[in-house]
Amino acid sequence: MDVSRTDSLEIRTSTDVVLVRQAVRKWTTELGLSLVDQTKLITAASELARNTIDYGGGGSVRLDAVTQGIRKGLRLTFEDQGPGIADLELALTDGYTTGQGLGLGLSGSKRLVNEFEIDSRVGEGTRVMITRWK
Repeated sequence: MDVSRTDSLEIRTSTDVVLVRQAVRKWTTELGLSLVDQTKLITAASELARNTIDYGGGGSVRLDAVTQGIRKGLRLTFEDQGPGIADLELALTDGYTTGQGLGLGLSGSKRLVNEFEIDSRVGEGTRVMITRWK
């Protein structure tokens, strides 16, 4: 997989979540993703950015314009240095939440993208990488 462009944004406040959404919309438009694919990736990015604040105490997202053969897409990598997730299988179950939400953040985000990877270590933090292809 080749990366043709990259940028990163800090995620500390609700305003940063809006900035993440705006950046993802701009990049997906420039990459020529359909409106449906744009909406899916923006929704997933918004959920993960919010999780970065609510559960990770803040962090960052890296945006990568990627190509693989003739495919073009956008890969987003969310990272925090928070408490981590003790039980990833449980956390990816629809309806599971440790907060006030509906429990669809991680599992819903996973369904909205083409590729989803999560690595979390208790006491060290969490990294979630998602990709949506054109």
